[in-house]
Amino acid sequence: MSLRDRISSDLKTAMKARDSEKLATLRLINAAIKDREIVARGDGTNSELSDSDLVAVLTRMVKQRRDSARAYEEAARLDLAEKEIAEIGVIESFLPRQLNDDEIAQAIDTAIAETGAASVRDIGKVMGLLKSRHAGEMDFGKAGAILKSRLA
Repeated sequence: MSLRDRISSDLKTAMKARDSEKLATLRLINAAIKDREIVARGDGTNSELSDSDLVAVLTRMVKQRRDSARAYEEAARLDLAEKEIAEIGVIESFLPRQLNDDEIAQAIDTAIAETGAASVRDIGKVMGLLKSRHAGEMDFGKAGAILKSRLA
């Protein structure tokens, strides 16, 4: 079952169960996907998004919501922060399993060995390899910090 089919199936299930919070988040996901398809159509590329494109859209949505939740917490609007965190949970249910810190470190070590990286100048090569292999599975902000410390 493709990612798009899973989202549609969960949308129907949420409608039947009258789960308004999950339904609202799933509708936001569909809107983001449609927006991305419209942009792709305007660029003259294939408007049908692949699963990897959908993962990129969902990852961007999670990042936006984390930033919003942090801003709401700083503004003492915990009710809005909790809503954003709940949306993150729904969106992440469609993403691949996230790597833990040990797995990230192991993937970085493997990528360093394969690219022959020796200095901070080689970060781009290593990050490119990591992004191609672990898109949607890894927090690249955290990976970049670990990589920088390893190559420094």
